[in-house]
Amino acid sequence: MRAPAPRPRAARILLAVFAVLAAAHLLALVAHAGAAPGSTAVALAGTAVHLTKPALMPLLAAHVLLRGGPPLLAGALLLGCGGDTFLQIGGGTAFLVGMGSFAAGHVCYLLLFARHGSGSAARRRSFRAAAAAYAVALIATVALLWPDLPAGLRVPVAGYSLLLTAMACGALRAGPLAAAGGLLFLLSDTLIASGVAHWPQLPAPQFWIMATYTAAQFALAAGVLAAAGGPDHPAAGEPPSPAYRAAVQEA
Repeated sequence: MRAPAPRPRAARILLAVFAVLAAAHLLALVAHAGAAPGSTAVALAGTAVHLTKPALMPLLAAHVLLRGGPPLLAGALLLGCGGDTFLQIGGGTAFLVGMGSFAAGHVCYLLLFARHGSGSAARRRSFRAAAAAYAVALIATVALLWPDLPAGLRVPVAGYSLLLTAMACGALRAGPLAAAGGLLFLLSDTLIASGVAHWPQLPAPQFWIMATYTAAQFALAAGVLAAAGGPDHPAAGEPPSPAYRAAVQEA
């Protein structure tokens, strides 16, 4: 399936709406964390949080499509919306379904990143070093979380963490912006897992989770769009091949 014809002006408008809604969502999270339990303020902030969160990724997905980006990227973002919605519902089953939706989104990202060449020998060495660092971080994080996670979530969280880390490694192939997105996604989901494990949390933990997550999805989307855009590709040293650009547009 080919991407629709670009509509840059409409895409910019949607991106601006996304930015405003993301800021509103984060402000609502801060207000919710600071309000007195049971107060009108906490109820209003909670309503704002629940209304804005599911709207974020569809706006970003629409922006991608109006930019002429690959539908597979829009799909990854919409699967993120599914994950956002189920995690917002709460409960063990909804958590697992939400995690599965995010996992499917990571598969979409991996398919996109797999089409990007590994580049020069220096870039391949850098990629291997970064991948090794990610592998060590994965093993250490899962090992530390394991005893504190609910028994029924240990294997699913470990499997999801492996897929998430693979996505973050794959993002390294699409340039520094996508790589930053992969790293931020790892950080956001590690914060979620630490909460599930009942570790001590930062003040207003949902704010930090959503701030890193929203930035991650934006950076991943912008990085993929830039990588498919030709000579202005931001990755160090070289643009993607014409074959890659054609494959992305036909995704």
